[in-house]
Amino acid sequence: MRYIMHMKTAVLPQVRVAPELRAELESVLREDETLSGFVEASVRGAVEYRRIQEAFHARGDAAFRQFQRDGVARPAGKVLADLRAKLEAKRKQLKRGS
Repeated sequence: MRYIMHMKTAVLPQVRVAPELRAELESVLREDETLSGFVEASVRGAVEYRRIQEAFHARGDAAFRQFQRDGVARPAGKVLADLRAKLEAKRKQLKRGS
């Protein structure tokens, strides 16, 4: 944490947008939220989303390569059932946390 506090900041490139988009953006800012803060949060979210996408694709590629090597696959019904169970468990966890 100490290292991060002493790091220099950097500036993102200026982005030109149509006046209508700027007005629309400003209309959705929350109280005490700045345009810069909104842009930073949006960029952070997009970066995280891309990382998640890349990890997903890497796992899919690895699974396909494994299938090509050994020919062993899981039935689609089993995969879907496992995903449904994970989703239901997450829903219950989120409900308890509310």
